[in-house]
Amino acid sequence: MTIDLSDYESGEPFTGDYEAALEKLQKRLSHIHVAHIVHRRRAVVLFEGWDAAGKGGVIKRLTAEWDPRYFEVWPISAPTTEELAHHFLWRFWRRLPPQHNISVFDRSWYGRVLVERVEGFAKPEEWRRGYDEINAFEAQHASYGTTLVKVFMHVTQETQDARLRDRLEHPWKRWKTGLDDYRNRNRRAEYLDAMHEMFERTNTPAAPWIVIDGNDKKAARVAALEAIADRLESHVPMQPPELDPEVVAAARKAGVID
Repeated sequence: MTIDLSDYESGEPFTGDYEAALEKLQKRLSHIHVAHIVHRRRAVVLFEGWDAAGKGGVIKRLTAEWDPRYFEVWPISAPTTEELAHHFLWRFWRRLPPQHNISVFDRSWYGRVLVERVEGFAKPEEWRRGYDEINAFEAQHASYGTTLVKVFMHVTQETQDARLRDRLEHPWKRWKTGLDDYRNRNRRAEYLDAMHEMFERTNTPAAPWIVIDGNDKKAARVAALEAIADRLESHVPMQPPELDPEVVAAARKAGVID
């Protein structure tokens, strides 16, 4: 299925009780996380999207009710000197989840065909080869039982500018913005071309893309969490663990239960 980002720009506001909807989703996600733990499943949830599109806000709410022992959030920035000495996927192999864990990536290996392509950090032959390398990487992990959830947060230029302006004006948000935001903003047309080719080349059955209209924060958070929950839930048994008879006997002996 072709993905066109212009289809995700309505910015329709969330209707209903946002806090109640969020609480319900987070409870559902907590059960899904427990299911991954007890059934020893692994998953990767990765986020791509524009600067100020709301990735961090979704990640914060996604993991709010998760057991911190069984998930990791990986913020991905420019590769280190050591990482540059290896294949571009090397640093991501090292961050993949063990059994009964979920890894969340705030940006990902798709930097090879997005920022590295547009900004010239990768040679043309490198980023062109990147699509097949990424597809093979994802297919390998999907075949090994890892659930892959790929979320792209989209906003219009108008929305992005309003949020960048807010970061400049708000004293406690200034740390979230820098020169990269404006360098990337000025090349929006090139990024759009790269994004659409990325969707065309890497939207696979094993690892489909989920695009979220991020122009209304509340609507975007609910939509993203629902989509993530649906995909995670479809790949893990949702039966709660059985009670251990020895634990029941110990609890009865201790007088905790009759």
